[in-house]
Amino acid sequence: MQTRLTDLIKDTPEGKEADAILRSCVHCGFCLATCPTYQLLGNELDSPRGRIYLIKQMLEGQEVTEKTQLHLDRCLTCRACETTCPSGVQYGRLLDIGRGMVEQQIQRTPYATFKRYTLRKLLPNRTLSSFFMGVARLSRPLLPARLKRTILPKPVTARSLSGKTHTRSMLILAGCVQPAMTPNTNHATTRVLDRLGISVITAEQAGCCGALAYHLNAQEEGLNAMRRNIDAWWPFITQAEHPAEAIIVTASGCGVTVKDYGHLLQHDPIYTEKAARVSSLTRDISEVITAEASTLIPLLEATKATSKSSLPRNIAFHAPCTLQHGMKLKGKVEPILQAAGFNLTRVADPHLCCGSAGTYSILQPKLSRQLRDNKITALTMENPDLVVTANIGCQMHLQGGTQLPIRHWIELLDETLGE
Repeated sequence: MQTRLTDLIKDTPEGKEADAILRSCVHCGFCLATCPTYQLLGNELDSPRGRIYLIKQMLEGQEVTEKTQLHLDRCLTCRACETTCPSGVQYGRLLDIGRGMVEQQIQRTPYATFKRYTLRKLLPNRTLSSFFMGVARLSRPLLPARLKRTILPKPVTARSLSGKTHTRSMLILAGCVQPAMTPNTNHATTRVLDRLGISVITAEQAGCCGALAYHLNAQEEGLNAMRRNIDAWWPFITQAEHPAEAIIVTASGCGVTVKDYGHLLQHDPIYTEKAARVSSLTRDISEVITAEASTLIPLLEATKATSKSSLPRNIAFHAPCTLQHGMKLKGKVEPILQAAGFNLTRVADPHLCCGSAGTYSILQPKLSRQLRDNKITALTMENPDLVVTANIGCQMHLQGGTQLPIRHWIELLDETLGE
C-alpha cells in the first residue's frame, strides 16, 4: 500500500512505525472473514481493512470525524486479523497509533469522557475493586439473575501450601479486578507451582499492567503503570542469589500487554532495556506448565491411580483472543487439560471473540452481548458440564450470559493434583 504521510507525523517514531505497517498491507481482504464486528455489521469500515484506510487517510492529512472515531472504537482489538493476515500486518499496533491521534483531534461528549475516566480510575484500583466487590456480594440476593451470575461468592479458605521455600522462584502479576473477583485463580497457580518445586512471589508495589488506560487512549497513563511494574519487579529480577526466573501472568489480557512492554517503552531511554528484559521474562501460566511437563506428568499419573474424582470430565475450553491471537499460544492449554484426564468438547469458530475485550463490554454493550451469546452457543454445542478459560475478563463476561459455570483452567489442574 502506497502512503504519503504528512510532514507533521512522518518523521516521528509513531509515524515511521505506522508507515511501515501501512506499506505491508496488500488490501487482500482475508481479514474480513475473521473480523467479529464485520461479521455482525457487514460494514467495510468495521473491518480491519476499512479501519486501516481510515487511519491512512488521517495520517495523510484528510479530515478526521466522529465517524472515524466510531469505527475505531468498535474494534475489539481481538487481533484475529493478524492471525489470518498473509502479509503479517501488525494491525493492533497501528490501531493504537490511530486511536491516540483521533483522541487528540475529536472531543468526546462530557458523558463519554466521564465514563472512560471512571473506568480508568476504578477498575485498576485493587482497593476500590475489593470494596465494591464486597458490597456486590452482600447485595447479591437482590440483584437480577444476569448480574448475580457474575458476582461469585467469596471462596472458602483455600488449601494451604506445603510451607516449603524452593530454590526456584517466579514473580506473579496479581492483576486489578482478579484478586477481588476470582482470587482463587492465583492461589491455584501458587499451589500448582509449589508442587512443581517453584515458589511464587508477589511484588506488592506492582499493580495494573497498564492495558486498560492505554487502550482507552490515555496512553501516557498506561505507560506510567508499566514503568511502575518494572520498578516493582526489577529487584527480584536482578538479585544476585536465586533471581526470579519468570513473570507469570494468569490473565491473558494482561499477559499480552506485559509481553509488549519492550515495544511500548522502546523510546524511553530510562526504561527501554528494563522493559525489554521484563517482556522476555513474561510467561502465560500455560507456558510455564508446559515447560514443567516432565515433573507434572508423573504427578498426574499418580493422582489418576488413586483419585475418585468428582470433578466434571466433559469441559469446553474457551481460548481468549489475547491468548491465541495476541500471544500466539493457540493449543497450549488443551494438552494440559487432556493430560489431567479431561475430555474437551468441540467448540465452533474458536477464533472468534467473546465480546469482552477489556472495557468493550461496557462501552459497546449491544455488540458485546451479541458476540457473547454467539460464543456461548459455540461453547455449549456438545453440552459440556463446565467451561474453562484463561482470562478474567472473558470469564466474567461469559458468566453473565449462562448458568453454566465458567472457571479458569488452572483451578481444575489444581483440584486434580490436590485430590
